[in-house]
Amino acid sequence: MTFSPSMTFINLPVKDLEKSMNFFKQIGFSFNPQFTDENAASMVINDNTFSMLLTEAHFQNFTDKEIVNATKQTECLVSFAVESREQVDAIIKKAIAAGGSYASEPRDYGYMYQVGFQDLDGHIWEVFHMDQSGNA
Repeated sequence: MTFSPSMTFINLPVKDLEKSMNFFKQIGFSFNPQFTDENAASMVINDNTFSMLLTEAHFQNFTDKEIVNATKQTECLVSFAVESREQVDAIIKKAIAAGGSYASEPRDYGYMYQVGFQDLDGHIWEVFHMDQSGNA
């Protein structure tokens, strides 16, 4: 049996919700106020994909496991595609200006160009453009 989820939510623990929201707003993301309060913020990635930024205390309600320190350990890589190489560079520039740091140097594979940044809590976000025309 196969299935196709209608929506995707990436849940991430954050130390300071307000600072994290400000960081992502500076990059260009928006938040759904209907699902945002003092414990959590619903960051809109696209019409069907969201990242729930949860205070560490609130995040802990959803797991019995210890929350990792993402500045020292990697729990996942969150990747998203954009329309052009220039847009990759523009987003990375905004992330660095907002207080983020490089997670990786630019990588050019011909058909794909990607750069990673770390947010304020150390979560790694990979931004990439992929030439799907076959003309790398």
